[in-house]
Amino acid sequence: MSRLAQELHVVNVGSSSFIAANEDFLDGTVDTDVVNLGKYEKAMWIIQKGAGATGTTVVTVDSCLDVTPTASTAIAFNYWVCTTGDTYGDMQTATATGFTTTAGANQVYKVEVNAAELSDTHKYARLVCTEATNDPCDGSIVCVLGAGRHVHEVPATAIV
Repeated sequence: MSRLAQELHVVNVGSSSFIAANEDFLDGTVDTDVVNLGKYEKAMWIIQKGAGATGTTVVTVDSCLDVTPTASTAIAFNYWVCTTGDTYGDMQTATATGFTTTAGANQVYKVEVNAAELSDTHKYARLVCTEATNDPCDGSIVCVLGAGRHVHEVPATAIV
């Protein structure tokens, strides 16, 4: 296994349990699966928006007490926006109120949080997308966990 594959753990946090299909994947309010940052130092959610030129969503990150989550608190985070090919803008910092995606197709958003920035004794986090402009967008969400505290050939699950 390559070193990169060992260092990064990709999690399908936009599963079929709440997204019926990749069509209109940000319909209403979408809370991704909660990931465990007790085993990793960083999490990056990747929102890939394909077709759908007018729909928008407000993106926030919750610091969570557990996987349920029993308690959650919105926190500040960093993000990058790509609206042309693979050219990203400068890193932006969002407050706990998040940011609104841009209307348009063929976009990628990278949302990053460090485990050290979680609230209180929390070690879990999730991405929350709240539809702002109701117009279907096709796409997907994954979470990439990095800087694992214990690197293994086959990473342990990070969503239970």
